[in-house]
Amino acid sequence: MNILRFITAGSVDDGKSTLIGRLLYDSKSILADQLEALEQQSKNKNDDGIDLAIITDGLRAEREQGITIDVAYRYFATPKRKFIIADAPGHTQYTRNMITGASNSELIIILVDARNGVTEQTRRHSIIASLLNIPEVVVAVNKMDLVGYSEEVFNNIKQEYEEIAKRLGLKSVHYFPISAFVGDNIVNTTEAMPWYKGNSLLDFLETVEISKDNYDQPRFQVQYVIRPQTEALHDYRGYAGEVISGTYRKGDAIIVEPEGISTKLSKIEYNGEEVAEAKAGDPVVLHIEDDIDISRGDYFAKQGAEPQQGQDIEAIVCWMDKRELREGNKYLLQQRSKLVKAIVKEIEYKIDVNTLNQTEGVESVKLNEIAKIRLKTASPLVYDTFQSNPPMGSAILIDETSNATVGAVMIDANNKIL
Repeated sequence: MNILRFITAGSVDDGKSTLIGRLLYDSKSILADQLEALEQQSKNKNDDGIDLAIITDGLRAEREQGITIDVAYRYFATPKRKFIIADAPGHTQYTRNMITGASNSELIIILVDARNGVTEQTRRHSIIASLLNIPEVVVAVNKMDLVGYSEEVFNNIKQEYEEIAKRLGLKSVHYFPISAFVGDNIVNTTEAMPWYKGNSLLDFLETVEISKDNYDQPRFQVQYVIRPQTEALHDYRGYAGEVISGTYRKGDAIIVEPEGISTKLSKIEYNGEEVAEAKAGDPVVLHIEDDIDISRGDYFAKQGAEPQQGQDIEAIVCWMDKRELREGNKYLLQQRSKLVKAIVKEIEYKIDVNTLNQTEGVESVKLNEIAKIRLKTASPLVYDTFQSNPPMGSAILIDETSNATVGAVMIDANNKIL
């Protein structure tokens, strides 16, 4: 049974937490003791019925204010599929939390309040979905019960979002009219909207095929150099790490980057045993034929399929700090286990969330803004573009003083995403 990882996104009070609660409740994925506690908490709030939103709002501040602050993860399964859900906050100041939850998602459900239509936060979350290459996008027009289940309202929102999807290059977008509070079209189809002929949301989630991008260029980054220096293993030298993409086999001709030195794989160890090959996701220890000075953060790539490298890096950044990003600011750039110093050389443009246009000539990037920047690193960085190989094209910016993560980076060396 395969697993689908998805995230809910959208503006404040669009019903993201209620939708997840409804999915769990109607699919009978809530344990009896959890249901009893849920009923008691709803009574304490003087709610009529059960407040499904508090299933995912685990922080005290979230329950007191009736909002989502941090990303909450929930797990449930049906006879057809297992699910991992990330419930993202809708407030603008918590967009950075949403980026964290979306980074590992295969599908995003963007909720739109039928009364309010497409909002700025709807566009912002759609841009992030585009930047992160999330394969499937679901637009769930919620609270249809509050607009009389109007087909016209649904079609108007669908038409407006289709223009956004076209601008952002979102290729696989699906539309559902729902009411998370009432339960219309969530687990079962509803008679309240006879004009809608499609499946329920859960039916779609159970059957949607997620295209698995096959990043076949072999990439391996050294996380640890193993030298036991014992009498029994006097000459042992192995390089531990996870295969990022592609496949490695014993005897493969490889290049050690960034030095650019050629060698061959002499042995591959997995779980203490020698194996013939290692695939993406495998934690392995690789051995090479030659004695080469290799450190944590160096890469192994197959000859003829080398990644890019350089010190001038162009990237899209989602800014996550209250202090503004400005030209000349210095940060630490962490790409997997590689950590280098970097300086912001230029802010090429910012993306206007409302118009999706590029604004050039800006002096700073503020919290939750998205921009194209150019970085200069202190030493060469080995990378693929985020579009061609996301694990090799993603990084974070770290404040040197506070050690806080201040920016999510998608390396984009050769072409503009937007």
